[in-house]
Amino acid sequence: MSDEEHQFESKADAGASKTYPQQAGTIRKNGHIVIKGRPCKVVEVSTSKTGKHGHAKCHFVAIDIFNGKKLEDIVPSSHNCDVPHVNRTDYQLIDISEDGFVSLLTENGNTKDDLRLPTDESLLSQCRTYVFHRIQIKDGFEQGKDLVVSVMSAMGEEQICALKDIGPKN
Repeated sequence: MSDEEHQFESKADAGASKTYPQQAGTIRKNGHIVIKGRPCKVVEVSTSKTGKHGHAKCHFVAIDIFNGKKLEDIVPSSHNCDVPHVNRTDYQLIDISEDGFVSLLTENGNTKDDLRLPTDESLLSQCRTYVFHRIQIKDGFEQGKDLVVSVMSAMGEEQICALKDIGPKN
């Protein structure tokens, strides 16, 4: 046996994957899929019949969950696709800084200060699923309302995607 001490550097994640494989033929509308390296929500799926030379194919039309861009992909239905781990978490809004960063209260009482208010106006108009306005957040906060924001996270990205007004502050 050796008398040497071994030191290992710990990494931020425990090796958890940002995606998981799923057979293309089992992915449905309103599910999630990775297209061109981007996490997307599927808005349309069509499947072609098996041809003379191969597999039935799935045609996916999807919207990037962070920038609202429409992406398409065609995959043999028996092959695996990457599906992102998508999480949605609610936080209470504590403060908004001058440069647009928000301070959010986590469930365990700590603060999360690394998110900005959405700024891209074209994104706000494109994302029909997560329609809300930066102005609504700022106005509600300035009026002293208790606000809860929903944060969508997938593949190492996070973005505020919804707003709930839970009433006036006490």
